[in-house]
Amino acid sequence: MGEVVATIKLMPDSPDIDIAKIKVEVEKSIPEEAELHKIEEEPIAFGLIALNVMVVVGDIEGGTEKVEEALSKIENVGSVEVVDVRRLM
Repeated sequence: MGEVVATIKLMPDSPDIDIAKIKVEVEKSIPEEAELHKIEEEPIAFGLIALNVMVVVGDIEGGTEKVEEALSKIENVGSVEVVDVRRLM
């Protein structure tokens, strides 16, 4: 079984949310089956900043589901969306 790196975009509920706190919660929320690779900030508009969370998971059907579920439970996160999946060589 190979591995993939998935990019998951987290959108906060509002521009007033402390992104640093969400980053800390993301680091705590990653399940054991996944490895946090990187978190990048992406300015959207009007002060709203999204987080692109890159995780390494097994190349199996539903490989990102547990990560998505864990991230969606973080307070002040409005939406969670997988935007990219790439196979690691």
